[in-house]
Amino acid sequence: MRSEPAERRYDIEVRVAELRQLFNAIDPSPFRERDLDPRAEQFLVDWARDLPTDGPWGLVVHVDRSAGAADEAAILQEAIHEYFSQRVAASRRELRQLFRRGRVSLVIALVFLTASIAVGDVVGGLLGDGRLSDIMREGFLIGGWVAMWRPLEVFLYDWWPIRAEGRLFRRLSTIPVRIESRRTTG
Repeated sequence: MRSEPAERRYDIEVRVAELRQLFNAIDPSPFRERDLDPRAEQFLVDWARDLPTDGPWGLVVHVDRSAGAADEAAILQEAIHEYFSQRVAASRRELRQLFRRGRVSLVIALVFLTASIAVGDVVGGLLGDGRLSDIMREGFLIGGWVAMWRPLEVFLYDWWPIRAEGRLFRRLSTIPVRIESRRTTG
C-alpha cells in the first residue's frame, strides 16, 4: 500500500547574525510587541508574494550564532504573529476608510452630475436649437460624468490591492517559525 506524499511546505528563509536584527531598533516596546524592521518586513512580504498560495508556508530564520534559549522560536513566532496581526487590522481600517471616502465621493459626484445635467439643459434651452446648444449640453454632461470617475475607481479597482495585502498579512500572522543556528555549541 502506497502512502500519500506529504504536502509541500514553502519556506521563507532569512539569515541574520542576531534575532534582534529583525526588529526595529528604535521601538521601545518589549520584544514580543516590537515592530519588525522595515527592511525585514519588506523582505518577508516580497518573498511571501512570490510563494504559491496552494500550500502551507513556513519561516526559517538562520542565525549566525549558537542556539539560544529553548523557547526562542516560540517567542519569535509570537512577535511575528502579533506584528502581522496588527498589519491585518491596519489593512482593514484602510479598506474601511477607502470605502467611506468612496461613499462621500459618490454622493458629491451624483449631486454634481445632477447639477451638471440641469445646468446643461438650462443653458441649452437659453441658446435654443443649434450646434452651440448641443455642445454646451454635452459639455456639462461630460463634466458631470468625469466627476463620477473617482468614486467608480474606488469601488471598482482601488480596494483590490488593499484586500490582497490584508490576506497576505493574515497568512503571515499565522506562519510557523523555525530558528536554525549556524554554529552549534562546542
